[in-house]
Amino acid sequence: MTKKVRAYAKASAANLTVGFDLIGACLSPLDKNIILGDIVEVCFDDSLSDIYIKQEGKFVSKLPSNPKKNIVYDAYLLFKDEVEKKGYNLRPIAMTLSKNLPVCSGLGSSASSVVASICALNALCDNILTKDEELKLMGILEGKISNSIHYDNVAPCFYGGLQLITNDKKSVSRSLPTFEDWIFVSCFPGIKVSTSKAREILPKEYTRDVTITYGRNLATFIHALYTKDEELSFETFNDVIAEPYREGLITGYKEAKAFALSNGAKAMGISGSGSSIFAIYKDMDKALSFKEYLEKNFICNEDGFCHICKIDTLGCEVSIG
Repeated sequence: MTKKVRAYAKASAANLTVGFDLIGACLSPLDKNIILGDIVEVCFDDSLSDIYIKQEGKFVSKLPSNPKKNIVYDAYLLFKDEVEKKGYNLRPIAMTLSKNLPVCSGLGSSASSVVASICALNALCDNILTKDEELKLMGILEGKISNSIHYDNVAPCFYGGLQLITNDKKSVSRSLPTFEDWIFVSCFPGIKVSTSKAREILPKEYTRDVTITYGRNLATFIHALYTKDEELSFETFNDVIAEPYREGLITGYKEAKAFALSNGAKAMGISGSGSSIFAIYKDMDKALSFKEYLEKNFICNEDGFCHICKIDTLGCEVSIG
């Protein structure tokens, strides 16, 4: 029987308001029938000369028609080069990408494709790469998209949970404790915001006061997580780095934030670089009320969606059949 591998890499919310480029959360809908992430399936196929890539899924029309211009092909090339350095001869591969996340959405769309591809390929090759080696390849591939290597989408997408990007000598990322009763309302309005454009709009330099405030908020947030001081954690949700400049790129964001905070949300922010947004609730009825508001007032076309989510602790799910 031909070995087949399926990898499901879920959506992520980078920055999480308080941790620009340093914190990311893996998200999955409470409704398990909803797929919020990309799926990559791979198998060896010796009838091929190299690799064949099939593209499908809800957002396939947003991808380049030539699969070799997709990041999953870059993932294959980088993976092949890496394993060949270890003396592994990679056989021809058939790959199918199911594109279920919108591009330039702030939900880690490119990260999802990258993580699913590397995880599927590595499992197909009997996990020749260590997890740390996998993650470093994922960071390189993300850098191709945004012109800088950062892990705040790929790390939570890969490992699951809430991740702090430390990039220390032992590990790229460290898992953080979370509050299990947090309810995330995650919404994509249907319009895209270019990641590179969203980064270019940020100042080249920040004042001393801003950097001190950012550092204080981030340090206090981490402290609150470890001491289980939930109210203190919510007090830190103030983005002084990106939101003041990016909120103007997202039509209706200010109004949505005002509604959320008046409707019982504990925190509100831009997911990654946008255009998706999120709010954190502890009351399901209020979360559903905000979801209804967003569906009526924030989503602007048929591509948009809004889901009630929790932080997903599993990360990328790989199955072999």
